[in-house]
Amino acid sequence: MVTGRKSRYETQKSPIQRFLFVLGIVFFLLYFALGFMLIFTTKIPLGITYQGRLILGILLIVYGAFRAIRVWQTR
Repeated sequence: MVTGRKSRYETQKSPIQRFLFVLGIVFFLLYFALGFMLIFTTKIPLGITYQGRLILGILLIVYGAFRAIRVWQTR
């Protein structure tokens, strides 16, 4: 059956929706990179122990993954 409706893949996104999608991906990558930097490098001048950096890094990676899932669901 042919209907006049377009599927969600055929509809055009507005420029604001595209910008927010790209911005969400950029922030996901930033959270992910910062989390890994906190875990694997000592060049970040923070006065916290390795265990504190590890916990903060893991939290940033988990939060980045949460943001990525939300961005992917709203696309």
